[in-house]
Amino acid sequence: MKKMIGAALVLAFGITSNAQKGWHSLFDGKTLKGWHKVAGAANYIIEDNAIVGVTVVNTPNTFLLTDKIYGDFILELDVKIEDKATNSGIQFRSNYDASAANGKGKVFGYQYELDPSPRAWTGGIYDEARRGWLYPLDLNDAARSAYRTGQYNKVRIECKGVVTQTFINGTPAAILVDTMNTSGYIALQVHSIGASKVGGQKIYWKNIRINTSDVKLSPVKNVYTVNNIPNNLSVPEKSQGWSLLFDGRSFNGWRSARGNSFPSKGWGIEDGALKVLPSDGAEATNGGDIVTSRQYAAFDLTFQFKLTPGANSGVKYYVTLKEQSQGSAIGPEYQILDDKLHPDAKLGKDGNRTMASLYDLIASKKDPRAFKAIGQWNTGRILARKNGQVTYFLNGIPLVEFVRGSEDFRKLVAGSKYKDWSQFGEATRGHILLQDHGNEVSFRSIKIRDLSK
Repeated sequence: MKKMIGAALVLAFGITSNAQKGWHSLFDGKTLKGWHKVAGAANYIIEDNAIVGVTVVNTPNTFLLTDKIYGDFILELDVKIEDKATNSGIQFRSNYDASAANGKGKVFGYQYELDPSPRAWTGGIYDEARRGWLYPLDLNDAARSAYRTGQYNKVRIECKGVVTQTFINGTPAAILVDTMNTSGYIALQVHSIGASKVGGQKIYWKNIRINTSDVKLSPVKNVYTVNNIPNNLSVPEKSQGWSLLFDGRSFNGWRSARGNSFPSKGWGIEDGALKVLPSDGAEATNGGDIVTSRQYAAFDLTFQFKLTPGANSGVKYYVTLKEQSQGSAIGPEYQILDDKLHPDAKLGKDGNRTMASLYDLIASKKDPRAFKAIGQWNTGRILARKNGQVTYFLNGIPLVEFVRGSEDFRKLVAGSKYKDWSQFGEATRGHILLQDHGNEVSFRSIKIRDLSK
């Protein structure tokens, strides 16, 4: 009889074995006990066992903050946004400065994005009032269709150590490895709206529960990881088959594009970064280009780079070294350039020699979210699939896409500086190359995942 009653409770109230593994509610369904409002003047009320945030015109972002601070946890809740225009978020491991903004207070830290707009970045990770986007959901296009407009959506956030994983309706959305905060507040955000808008839009949160004693990260496959620890492979990356191409200490795995040993000059290692040392600004006249010892077919390559003012460099791939060319070796290139100060940005056609372009072939989109100032670390990514499709990302934003060997690609090659090279960019495999263009450029966190299997 007792077993039958227990089974009935499971069916009626959704009680699972998780109840015996450290889960507890952060919201009693009736009051805001355990929470307090900060920073703005939006309203939080309770309707139908849900916390409801209501937008107010001309007030800053408003947050309903937990009274407690949390470190490692799994957070689950259901969220509904009434319309497609209202943006919101869930803060986690965040800070609060009551003295900021002339005493109005400021919340800053990690945010799970709630985005019902056509951009569809729900589940992405934003760094509120600090660094901006850490994980734009363009990095995981498969998760962008998981959000259900006008319905309750199941949110899950897993934080353990320096790793955060997010999910929307059971679909893995983002994986972030970051050391800036390992504990902080949880908060429900009502985003600010300007005078041109009408207030009263609603965001609903219910079934808010947390587990702090049995925290285990879910195994996730085929989701790109943003790892902000230099030259590090996280547990998620290792499990997905990533490997480091630069260990931060040695030139292991690299050699000159002109011989079997590493260049005796022109390159150095400083503070965990592989550096092109400045010379005369010419192409491959000092230490020269370097290439990986291994060759790769289909792959996912990510790398961080930092430019000095006026600098020029690039990352090439499918480099066979068969051409015996003068200057830099031949292969498709991810352009790395100071667009404002280097003259190459004004050459080529329609900006196809600017930052993150497929050099001399396709200009990158000029999405302002993607570009960081000279002297800051940027993250580049080249995703080269088995079907020939290649995508360039800069700081998580896709800027170039093409198919190697396609009719469109060959037409572009025919009108470029590469027109005299037979089947340019169509090799089945090749080396990864870092270019020496005579300017000081630094690289780190160079890692690759083999997609050819």
